[in-house]
Amino acid sequence: MSTLYIVATPIGNLGDVTYRAIETLKSVDFVAAEDTRHSKRLLNHYEIKTPLVSFHSHSSEAKIESLMVRLQKGESGAVISDAGTPCISDPGFKFVNLATLKGITVVPIPGPSALTTLISASGFPTDTFTFHGFLPHKKGRQTLIKALVDTKHCHIFYESVHRFPKLLKELETYVSVDRTICVGRELTKIHEEIWRGSVAQAMKHFNDENTRGEFVVIVAPGKFSYNLA
Repeated sequence: MSTLYIVATPIGNLGDVTYRAIETLKSVDFVAAEDTRHSKRLLNHYEIKTPLVSFHSHSSEAKIESLMVRLQKGESGAVISDAGTPCISDPGFKFVNLATLKGITVVPIPGPSALTTLISASGFPTDTFTFHGFLPHKKGRQTLIKALVDTKHCHIFYESVHRFPKLLKELETYVSVDRTICVGRELTKIHEEIWRGSVAQAMKHFNDENTRGEFVVIVAPGKFSYNLA
């Protein structure tokens, strides 16, 4: 039976992959990956010999259709992202959407996610939150950030190392230097950092030009303070 598996992979530490994910990646006919060179490291680590095929945001419609034809002929495939759970801020949803429309069974193999990793360790009230993925570079960015002034629940963003200082400056300008945030950097890796404090404190803390990594940022509700004393 044709099946497309959505397989979560480690966001940094290779030990975070699940047994089920490994067995799935070994059993399918192909693995569609964002960057085959990057994903080869994971497959080699677990001695997975399944062929890798490239699938990313710039993949042509013809490429997607060719993979779909393979599934329709009875093969099984897996979609993985460079890190974490596919289809969260990546183009995998296009593949999944088309597979669903063509009647192909889609099975999620849950596991690591930068989003849930930081939520679990933040200490913030996240029974309700809004996830924005990566903020737009220009159009709509300022409007979105200004809307955080009176928010009553958490807002979560992904941000690159190059734009993270800009985000802090925008939060200072349009929200408040006193707003509480939680920042996750290099999650699950050797230099993992989970930091909590005000925007003003963050601007002082993350002022090293040598700071590296991808960031996850949680902006707390206006009346929330991490110091509950």
